[in-house]
Amino acid sequence: MSQTHNRPLIIFILGALSTISPFAIDMYLPAFPEMAAGLNTTTARISLSLSSYFAGFAAAQLIYGPLLDRFGRKPPLYVGMVLFVLASVACMLAHNVEWLIAWRFVQALGGCAAAVAAMAMVRDFFPARETAKIISLLILVISASPFLAPSIGTFVAMTLGWKWVFVVLSAFVLVMLAVSAFVLPVGYEPDRSIKLRPLPILRNYAEVLKEPQFLTYALATGFAFAGLLVYVASAPIVFMEVFHVSAKQFSGIFAGLAVGFIGSNQVNILLLRKFSSEQIFRRAMIVVCPLGTLLLMGTIFGWFGLWATLALLFVTLSALGLCAPNGSALALVPFDHNIGSASAMLGFLQLGVAGLASACIGIFDSHTLMPVALVLAVTSWIGLAILLIGKKRIPQLRFVEEKAAQQLPH
Repeated sequence: MSQTHNRPLIIFILGALSTISPFAIDMYLPAFPEMAAGLNTTTARISLSLSSYFAGFAAAQLIYGPLLDRFGRKPPLYVGMVLFVLASVACMLAHNVEWLIAWRFVQALGGCAAAVAAMAMVRDFFPARETAKIISLLILVISASPFLAPSIGTFVAMTLGWKWVFVVLSAFVLVMLAVSAFVLPVGYEPDRSIKLRPLPILRNYAEVLKEPQFLTYALATGFAFAGLLVYVASAPIVFMEVFHVSAKQFSGIFAGLAVGFIGSNQVNILLLRKFSSEQIFRRAMIVVCPLGTLLLMGTIFGWFGLWATLALLFVTLSALGLCAPNGSALALVPFDHNIGSASAMLGFLQLGVAGLASACIGIFDSHTLMPVALVLAVTSWIGLAILLIGKKRIPQLRFVEEKAAQQLPH
């Protein structure tokens, strides 16, 4: 990286770009009841707009990788942010929930460009040995979204109405568009040799899927990650309809539970000094499964009130916070090349599986905790089963330690 580049400023800009989709996901959650009333539907149906965002974000990951390499980082980034703004305006003008769901899908196609471009630019501006440290700093910036976004969304929805949430999102992205154009330096020149023909791209993804370790840990992580997104999609229903908390109280609860997931990511750094990623991932999965079952049984028999549910969710989200980074690392470690395609496919599988699981909340159209508990329990056990069965198909497990990837007999 050139000495003329301002490192803290670049890290801040990349972090801000990475928060566009988290803010698009978290900011409108407290407005679900008001949106349901305004669009003459239910909060469960409104939650399908969250699932469609996950689906759009997953699909777009497969597209932006080759585009960012072929045309450079900035042109696809500009197109994505403009698409995000246009789709946000369309969401604001939607007259029914069906159009809201459709435009949220398009909004995700645009928002994904910022996330993928930001991660790609980490390698453009910083040497490889600093990649892990820089990504950790970006994650710290992204971690602010569960604390800030619901509070901002609550304030905007209560004072101006739910449609203004999309106005605020559009304004934020327009500012980031200007910053990207006029402040962010160019760190990568377009590679005109890259061909965008479908067959070579599909062939790369097929090669990735043939790797047993990738498929095992990508799918196991996807089903574990589904628990997190099911919680996010159902949180407004669970807390504002089942437990009757206010939008302001919901913002505080959402931020408080986020501490578990974010904190466990930081604890993971310490655990990696004593344990391998595989050990942490396997044990975290084993913890999540009985917790999901306990939540389901407690829901069936009416064992838990608000505080017990909060405690159980906090521990569950903390365990999921250990699953996500270690499962992702184990999925990617077999690749010495083609890592861009592997990363895109990993994101597609994780968000695709999780998006389908979270869609169940809206499809059930329930106003109880039952669909949440059922989906969380089922996805966690499926993830563990994939892990245990898939490991038998891996001839030699490669694992990740703090300093390097090594080979272990399996």
